[in-house]
Amino acid sequence: MRLPDLLQLASGALLRRGARAGMILLAMAIGVAAVIVLTGLGEGARKFVSDEFSSLGTHLLIVIPGRAETTGAGATLIVGETPRDLTLDDARALGRSHAIEKYAPLVVGSASVSYLGLDREVPVLGSTAELLEVRNWKMARGRFLPAGDIDRAQSVAVIGAKIERELFADTHALGKWLRLGDRRFRVIGVLSSEGRAIGIDVEELVIVPVASAQMLFNSASLFRILVQARSRDEMPAAKKFILATVARRHQGEEDITVITQDAVLKTFDTIFVALTMTLGGIAAVSLLVAGILVMNVMLVAVSQRTEEIGLLKAIGARSQQVQRLFLTEALLLSFGGGLLGLVLGYGGAWFLGIVYPTLTFMPPWWAVAAAMVTAIFSGLFFGMLPARRAAKMDPVRALRGG
Repeated sequence: MRLPDLLQLASGALLRRGARAGMILLAMAIGVAAVIVLTGLGEGARKFVSDEFSSLGTHLLIVIPGRAETTGAGATLIVGETPRDLTLDDARALGRSHAIEKYAPLVVGSASVSYLGLDREVPVLGSTAELLEVRNWKMARGRFLPAGDIDRAQSVAVIGAKIERELFADTHALGKWLRLGDRRFRVIGVLSSEGRAIGIDVEELVIVPVASAQMLFNSASLFRILVQARSRDEMPAAKKFILATVARRHQGEEDITVITQDAVLKTFDTIFVALTMTLGGIAAVSLLVAGILVMNVMLVAVSQRTEEIGLLKAIGARSQQVQRLFLTEALLLSFGGGLLGLVLGYGGAWFLGIVYPTLTFMPPWWAVAAAMVTAIFSGLFFGMLPARRAAKMDPVRALRGG
């Protein structure tokens, strides 16, 4: 029996029992679509986190007060207490390395901002002119913080787009004076709308010179220091220099933690790849259920097609050819269900992408390939028992209907 004959007989048998075949196709399609949608969700979450960290800047190192260390009791990761706060002098010392291109000290707090009777609570960020390039932010209007002596307090501020809309309505904020806490600042720039970047909504942010922020919050310590290495290859040297420099300034105590952007991204990549594979594995269980459905339905089909099987054997069809016929039916059902699942899965991912535009629901290629292979394999595997049962039938008994 040639391959075209097998395909013609198998497809004809499926078309004669369209409702049964449609049920199996739908079961297979749901399984494949579930794999595509769930792995697309995991991959979208991974890409979202990766893009969020990329928005921090390139070749970035984050200097955090306190040393991360593992204690013996309970093996718990604890950030140790800081013998010394990070200061502007510490930040200034980091600029002496050839491996470091820019650095931006950060002071973070919140204060009430008001203009002509309108006021609201906002996050306030104190930093320097280098922050704009370190964070890859863009200006909508005006200019960013002025360059110069980082110890010099200036009454200037850069605000987010939402702050401008809420406080200044239809007028431009540039050149206007607003009150931040108990001090007045002149608006010199408005940031472009950047959305949320690692927990900080740029549209609702007010940025002032770092020395002004220290006076505003009455604190000389820094929250973080963002350091930009000259290149990816220079990041290890930059990290080594930071640790050595701060330890030397802090009486030999290594009391800071330096986190590299690449290390954080690799950690999140590992977590989300594992999550994606887990979601795909959970969804793949539905393909095994569909395979069992294929087996049960085809076992019923074998019992209902005994006369057809007997006729095939009576005209010379061998047992192997009968087995191939039923396996071909299982293969057509699995492959057809897989193709329908691809359409439903990508359609579902497209729809979710419209509902949640911040996530990119694009399933990885390996998940799509694995879903199709699993669908076809489960159909063939669970179709083996009915095919063997049909192949072992006695032709005379089969022609008599049992």
